[in-house]
Amino acid sequence: MTIAQASPHRSRGSSGKTAIGLLLTAVMLFPVYWMINVSLTPEQDMRKSPPDLFPAHGTLAGYRTVLDEQVPYLGTSLVIGLGTVVLTVALAAPAGYALAKLRPRGGLLSFLLLAAQMIPGIIMAMGFYAIYLQLGLLQSVPGLIVADSTLAVPFGVLIFTAFMSGIPGELLQAAQMDGAGPLRTFVSIVLPMSRNAVVTVSLFAFLWSWSDFVFAGTLVNGGAHEPITLGIYHYIGNNNQEWNAIMATAVVASLPAAVILVLAQRYVAAGVTTGAVKD
Repeated sequence: MTIAQASPHRSRGSSGKTAIGLLLTAVMLFPVYWMINVSLTPEQDMRKSPPDLFPAHGTLAGYRTVLDEQVPYLGTSLVIGLGTVVLTVALAAPAGYALAKLRPRGGLLSFLLLAAQMIPGIIMAMGFYAIYLQLGLLQSVPGLIVADSTLAVPFGVLIFTAFMSGIPGELLQAAQMDGAGPLRTFVSIVLPMSRNAVVTVSLFAFLWSWSDFVFAGTLVNGGAHEPITLGIYHYIGNNNQEWNAIMATAVVASLPAAVILVLAQRYVAAGVTTGAVKD
């Protein structure tokens, strides 16, 4: 079979795979579209049968309600997310560097990190509740930041270890010969070269803390500062008929994570795959 004969078959096969991919993507994204559609639908059109696939008489009343009532929850989630990112990177980066360069034998630490990620969140939440009750950290933002970091730190250590293992040892030795100590080498050489890993770990830490409900519902529920996940939960309970406002809250809560993910996706791809294939 010549190339000219094979090309149409390959083209049809590629087109079929593309069509299937687009169809599956549309199915997976339809709930997101429906959330946006309902957020723009007036209350009087909610009970139509069948419902409108497009908001013919769109309204921004739900989004005005979000700005009036949900902004404090969004601000608290932003503080918790950024705090979790800072704490996670501060703990995971040095630990990953130590594992990558000291190379402890037996792989026990790596196994423990993997095991830590397998513990159900609700079990950890109950443990934190008992500890925070004694320390007086219940219903506090710092306490929730520490709790959320426990989910991200093991993952971060594994990512940093895989990435930093690929940093040439000769480069670190050259820095030491120039008079740089271990801390200076780590800050000035290792961290700048690990930008992709830092972005990857920061993104996942932020997303986990932003979407956390188990720790938030257990440790800060009823406090003065609650994240947006609890804001949506309380709003559904108090306003279970105002679905456009509920969906508008969900849309606004999804935007920061979606925007950050789109902007950082190339760094995430590089950070996750680096170290997966070795020479």
